[in-house]
Amino acid sequence: MKKFLIAAGLLVATSASALAADVSGKLVLYTSQPNQDAQQTVDAFMAKHPGVEVEWVRDGTTKIMAKLRAEFEAGAPKPDVLLIADMVTMESLKAEGRLMAHEDADISAYDPAIMDPGKTYFSTKLITTGIVYNTNAPMKPTSYKDLLKEEAKGKIAMPSPLTSGAATIHMTALTSNPELGWAYYEALFEQGANPQGGNGGTYKAVAGGEKLYGFVVDFLPIRSKLDGAPVEFVFPEEGVSAVTEPVGILSTAQNPDAAKAFVDFLLSAEGQQLAASQGYLAAHPDIAPPEGFPARDQIKLMEFDPAEALAKDQANKLKFSEIFGG
Repeated sequence: MKKFLIAAGLLVATSASALAADVSGKLVLYTSQPNQDAQQTVDAFMAKHPGVEVEWVRDGTTKIMAKLRAEFEAGAPKPDVLLIADMVTMESLKAEGRLMAHEDADISAYDPAIMDPGKTYFSTKLITTGIVYNTNAPMKPTSYKDLLKEEAKGKIAMPSPLTSGAATIHMTALTSNPELGWAYYEALFEQGANPQGGNGGTYKAVAGGEKLYGFVVDFLPIRSKLDGAPVEFVFPEEGVSAVTEPVGILSTAQNPDAAKAFVDFLLSAEGQQLAASQGYLAAHPDIAPPEGFPARDQIKLMEFDPAEALAKDQANKLKFSEIFGG
């Protein structure tokens, strides 16, 4: 009986493997990945599944969603699969019944906090937001509260949550922290912080010395420091927020088998190693971080509930605008 069960298990595994290998046809991907990363991802997937031809469209998450919303309105959504910036956007699609569950996806090794328990979307990497400072700055911050010190007054740059998805998630994480809350953002206003634009502008202001401190996504200063830029990135003691570049399958997918294979590839060791080779923290805890990053067990993620963040999104942005006059 035991041999029979083992044989049956092997047969199921072989059948599943064969099914994955047999996926074919056109797969339509909408993604917010940078063009080079998207091309590398698509090429690696098609090398694994040569029977699939991937047609992909790339833009920022906001523009991708505007395009998709127009397609929903017309009753003709084109993508099979989405690979976009953040879990909050995926939560909105999930709430509308726009996502298909992939029950067989193996997420056992991953942190449950970055995965949808209903398996409708799956985080593929961690792009964290912490503190960047210019190496000529008089203070070396280790905590968010350090930016409230006199040395930082008038010298803080930060992206706006009204422009940047990563900044929105960072604002939500910080204001949900009982030790920081909205009082922290009010104090940043008193410090002369003027949130505007995205992460690129914030990074340039700090690297160029126009400002000395700021909030920014990790890879900008970490990569640039390796090339000699006068910047340091800090993973503050309170933790970092993260956008996780989740992938999800639309409920209207024309090729769900290929879409599931794409999700499986991104979650596989090979897919996660690809993310690391592109210079990102892989979502899988066993994949070594890229050069310049600390070990994964030294990186603390702040608590973040994407469903709650979705529910509070408009109220949070209104509160932010009231503080900073945005």
